[in-house]
Amino acid sequence: MAVAAASALALTACGSGGDADAGASGSSGNDDKKELTIGVFAGWDEGLAVSHLWDRILSEKGYDVTLTSADVAPVFTGIASGGFDMAMDVWLPETHADQLKTYGDKIQELGTWYDNAKLTVAVNEDADITSLDELADKADMFDNRIVGIDAGAGLTKAMNERVIPQYGLDKMDYVLSSTPGMLTVLKKETDAKKNVLVTLWRPHWAYDAFPIKDLEDPKGTLGTAEKISTYGSLTFNDDFPELAGWMKDFKMNDEQLFSLENAMFNDTDTQDFDPIVDKWISENQEWVDSLTASK
Repeated sequence: MAVAAASALALTACGSGGDADAGASGSSGNDDKKELTIGVFAGWDEGLAVSHLWDRILSEKGYDVTLTSADVAPVFTGIASGGFDMAMDVWLPETHADQLKTYGDKIQELGTWYDNAKLTVAVNEDADITSLDELADKADMFDNRIVGIDAGAGLTKAMNERVIPQYGLDKMDYVLSSTPGMLTVLKKETDAKKNVLVTLWRPHWAYDAFPIKDLEDPKGTLGTAEKISTYGSLTFNDDFPELAGWMKDFKMNDEQLFSLENAMFNDTDTQDFDPIVDKWISENQEWVDSLTASK
C-alpha cells in the first residue's frame, strides 16, 4: 500500500461508522464539523496505526472521516492549504524540522502523543557488532550493504548527511527503496538467519516481530529522542473544538502502540484495517473510551 501511495495523493480509507447526513449537530452531540480529512505519511506505520484508530473512534461518533495517504511534503502542503485537517505523525525537533520551517506559520500543533521516538540503524541481534563506529571495519559481514527506505525520508537525509560521512561508510552500498521493501529484506534475511543491516526507527512493530537490535550511535548522528505530535490547520480549533481537546490529551505508550501495530501489520496481508482495528478496540475498550470521555 505504501509503495502505491508514495508518489501521489491516494485515498486509502474512509470511516464507515458515521452518518452521511449527521448535519451540524451529528451523533457525537458536539459542535464540531463532521467531515474530517487526515493526512497519513505513506509508509510510516505508527502514523497509519493511530490514524486508523481515530478513524474508527470518530466514525462511531458520527464524523465522516477520510484518510489520505501521501508523501510527507504533500501532507504538510495539504494541512497548510486546508485540504487536510490534520496529520498525526509529525516528528520533532529534528526529522520534520525543514517542514516546520516552511509551513510553521500555516499549521499548528494539536498535541504530542508519543515522546520517545528516535531514528535507528538496526542489525540482526546475533550480529558480532554493537556500534556504528565498528561498521566500516565490519561492512563485509553485511555484504557491504545498508538497506534503507525512500529517498525523501528524514531518516535517509540523516544517513546521507551525517551517519555515512561521519562513520566512514562511503564505500558501502546504501540501497534505497521503501519501508515495505526494507521490511521484506529484513524478514527474508532474519528468517534465513543471515546478517542484515537496515535503517529503522522507534516506535516500530519490527522490533517485536524480528530478532534485531540497534547499533549504538556514539557520535549522535541520528539525533536524540524525538516527540511525535499531531498538527492541524490554523482553523482546526474553531472547526473541531471538541476533537481539539481530545487531541491535546491523547497519549499512547509502547505497549499500546506496538500491540496495535502488530495486529495491523505483522503476519497480515490486507489493506482493510477496519475489522482489525475494531477487534483491537474491543480488547482495549476501557482505554479507548477514556480518549473521548468528558473531563
